[in-house]
Order: sequence, then structure tokens, then C-alpha cells
Amino acid sequence: MYRKKVMTTLAAAATLGMLLGGCANQAAAPGGSTSEGAAGAVNIPALTSVETPKDAVLPAGDGKANCPATTTLAYVGAETGANAQLGINIFNGVQLAINEHNAANPGCQVQFKKFDTEGDPNKATGPVTQATKEEGIIGVVGLPFSGESKSTGNIFEQVKLVHITPAATNPALTDNGWTTFFRGLGNDAVQGPAAAKFITGKLQAKKVYIVQDDSEYGIGLGKTTSDGLGSALIGTDKVTTGQKDFSATISKIMNSKADAVFYSGYYAEGAPFDQQLVAKGYTGTFVGPDGLKDDQFIKQAGDASSNSYFTCPCIPGELIPSFEKAYKSLANMEPGTYSIEGYDAATVLLSGIDAGNQDRPSLLKWVKSYDKDGLSKHYKWNDKGELQAPTVYGYKVENGKIVPIGAIGE
Repeated sequence: MYRKKVMTTLAAAATLGMLLGGCANQAAAPGGSTSEGAAGAVNIPALTSVETPKDAVLPAGDGKANCPATTTLAYVGAETGANAQLGINIFNGVQLAINEHNAANPGCQVQFKKFDTEGDPNKATGPVTQATKEEGIIGVVGLPFSGESKSTGNIFEQVKLVHITPAATNPALTDNGWTTFFRGLGNDAVQGPAAAKFITGKLQAKKVYIVQDDSEYGIGLGKTTSDGLGSALIGTDKVTTGQKDFSATISKIMNSKADAVFYSGYYAEGAPFDQQLVAKGYTGTFVGPDGLKDDQFIKQAGDASSNSYFTCPCIPGELIPSFEKAYKSLANMEPGTYSIEGYDAATVLLSGIDAGNQDRPSLLKWVKSYDKDGLSKHYKWNDKGELQAPTVYGYKVENGKIVPIGAIGE
């Protein structure tokens, strides 16, 4: 299976990095933190390529599709808001898939509509309701964030409209009995333990402090990561969405002498938190999950971001040349976090339309029984809407860019 090939390639590269790496000497930092386990103490080389499956389903199909002119897919999720870039990455991936499909299939010109939620659970119900009321929309890619997914899942369920999230990772989302929700990546019950193993294993941290925000995503991932750390966890604290001053939490971290901090949340708060942490003299490693893994984190954190690593149940789409070239031509930027997952999710729906599943019930049935390779992973869901074999990857900041370093958590 393609997923196993990729895992083998990435894991081998990561293992090589461990063999090449070494520990730095401890050095006392202002406030009592040490540099043991700090970024740069372990040299894990960046990947330069990944394998792609020869039989991956692509949006163009065979070019023979026919469908009604009203056939529509939708993206519902953040286009604006504090963490909008994570949604824009997905939106661009969906747009690319639909463009490639329509260019190859003159008899099936799928329309694409976008509904902005701002990533806010309290605002998401309106756009989702609007999308479900448009009869031409037979499939949706979204929503990106766990909180807004939780608040809108029942709306999709009531009208049996299939939706695939490329990014929402709270494990509890698939415990709601929804039959229309499908997760196109591993959840935080997978990412949390993998992150814990990555921090204490590859990054060699002995004392880990966890800080989580107040989102559904941050709370859930904070717990699964904490549970995986065991005795290496020496403290936890909470921050809030929109918080600007993190001095109280930073003081606790410095006093704890933690050599690694895991921030469970999004980049809007994670970036200034890391910046303030480093400014206070912290010299340890800063680790964030997929909610931080975006160039906006580097832009907002500045030079402080050089201490950062990330975990993400997402493959580095920028290392797939054909996808990277097409995406850059469309968006005038490199693929971002979940760009390729958005592309693959749209491809699942487009391939269903091409196979004649051109109403809501039949497209939902198509996704339930789907069992094919995409560019990023193998897509096959269980009866709860979870992928059966997800993988988590590690990333780091190198020369001002986020680069992949291989599979983690095995």
C-alpha cells in the first residue's frame, strides 16, 4: 500500500536524523530554563522528496464525465478571521482540483461555491445552513476547525449532505452518531501520542510543559498529548482565544525549568506566545501541532520561531512536484498545511460525480464505500468516518521556512 511506502521512506529519514544528531551541553538560561532538548540540539535533516502512488485518483478522471449544469461542490470554512490561512490553504486545494476536473471534462462542469465561517463556531451555523439549503450542492469540503465542526454537524446530518474535513482533528467529532461526517486525516487521539513520543524521543526532552488554548481543538489535543508524556510532563497551563499577554504562563514555564513546551492551539495565539517566551530568555524547544504549522506562524513570531517544531497528520504536498507546480500557479504560493488534503477531499467527491453519483444520497453512499489512493494517503473510512490508517509527520523551522522531517510516532 502507498501509505506504507511513504511511512517507510519518511521513518528511515527520521531515524537517520537521530543517528546523526547529538545532545547539546546543558546551559542555564535566564529564569532557570536549560537548553537541553532545545532546537538545534538534535539534528533531524529535512526531507527532499516523498513517494507518490502510481494509481492515485486524480481530479481529471478519464475526461468522459457528464453531469447536470447545476452540479455543485462547496467549501465551507474560514476565508477570513484570525486563523484564516489554514482555511485558505484548503480552499485553494479544492479550487485546484475542480479546475483540473473541469478542464478535462467538458461534459461535466462542476460549480464551486464558498461560504466563509471566519473559523468561529458561533458564526458557522449560518453559512452551513445556507449551503445545505442550496439543492445544487451535493458535497462539501470543510469545515477546517473542530469547534465549528462540532456546532454544525447536526445541520449536515439533517439533510444528509456529505462533508469531508481536511483539518478538524478533535476525536469526539466522530462520536456524535453523524453519518455524513468524514475526516480526511488522523485525529488527535493519533496525533497526541505521536507528538509526545516525538518530543521525548527524537527531540530528547526530559521536562515538558503543555499550554493549551480554550478551543475544542486545543483542549482535546492538549489532553491526548499530556496522557502520552507520562512522567515527562512537569506542568500545564491554559490560555484563551484572543489573548495577547502570556507573561503569567511564561513565568510558570521558566520556573519549571522545562526543556520543551508544547502549545496546543492555533497560530494566532501560538506565535506571539513563542515570541514572548523567547524574549524572556527561554532556550528550550517549542513544539506546536497542525494549528500552528503555517508560514503565518513564522511571520508573526519572527526570529523566535527558529526554536520551533511541529506535528501534523498531513503530508508535505510541496514535495510532490506536479502538485506543487500546479498549486503555485493557481495561488502564487507554495502549498500550505492541508492544501493537498483539501485537493484529495475534493477529488473523492469529484470522482463520485464522474461515476454517476450526482445527488446527495448517492454521493454520500459513494464516500462511505470509498477505498482508493489519493496523492496524500489512502482513503478508506470506517463506519464512524475515521480513516483506518492515518500517519503523523514532523516538521521544523529551518532558515525561516517550515520543512518536513519525516513520520513520527511509530
